[in-house]
Amino acid sequence: MRIWTWVGRLEGGMASVGAGLCLLAMMCMTVASVFGRYVLGVDLIPGGYNIVERLLFPLLVFWALPLAHREGTFPRLEMLQNALPPRGYAWVRVFVVAVEAGVFGLLLWYVAAFAWQGYVSGRQMQIGTTYWPLYPVLAMVPLSFGLMLIEMVRLVVADVRTALRPAQE
Repeated sequence: MRIWTWVGRLEGGMASVGAGLCLLAMMCMTVASVFGRYVLGVDLIPGGYNIVERLLFPLLVFWALPLAHREGTFPRLEMLQNALPPRGYAWVRVFVVAVEAGVFGLLLWYVAAFAWQGYVSGRQMQIGTTYWPLYPVLAMVPLSFGLMLIEMVRLVVADVRTALRPAQE
């Protein structure tokens, strides 16, 4: 069970520290850009829009996704929970999460291939007058989907155990 504690801490750190710092940086850059543009008449952060659009916002989203999935903020099938017996509902959850895991597994495969290709080709983006490597940001997408897939496998195993457990009398 220590692995799940470690994964939970990783997801929590990515969401709270990583995504939080990205949000703070986005707000500071926006305020500085607006202040510079409308008060000083100068662009204080050249390439600030590209930094927010291509670095900070994707990192914010993909660092927060695994924790959002773990905490159950994605849509669920709660209305079936009251309509079905616990074992029946567990089998429905097994099916739904297995389909979800299959979809995210395919997504993981394709985004990992895209991220690897970006690394191999040295993909860059223009920020102001310079170019920054894009592969560190691209690497966060498969990491995010991988963490979500690990959580889905854990949920499927837990639901199969629930579905196979002998009925309580």
